[in-house]
Amino acid sequence: MEEKEIVERLEAATALLEKTLGWLEERQGALSGEVERISATVEQTRREAELQEKLAAAERELAELKAAAQNAVAPVRRTVPAGTAEMLAKHGIDEGPVDVRTLDAALTGLSLEQRIAVKMQLLRAGAIA
Repeated sequence: MEEKEIVERLEAATALLEKTLGWLEERQGALSGEVERISATVEQTRREAELQEKLAAAERELAELKAAAQNAVAPVRRTVPAGTAEMLAKHGIDEGPVDVRTLDAALTGLSLEQRIAVKMQLLRAGAIA
């Protein structure tokens, strides 16, 4: 009987080893899946960080461009047309900064449209004080 007991014990041990081996294979499969998910998560986190960095850089550049656009002055015409300068000279007004009251007095002989046109020209030239 000793031999029979040894065989039975070996068979039981073999069954336990096969069961343990199956469990270990399952566990290894689960762990490798977890490692893959962790790797994917780390890669996604890196990509998100890169994209956030690029977004921040683009936002900074946009803010700089907006600030530059606000600070940029459109080229302004600094000369008064010859006809306007002659008309002002006839009324004793130089081409420097013109007082609005003096200008209104000088333009009384013109129509409303002509007065508006002259004032717009002087505004564009920066000649109205």
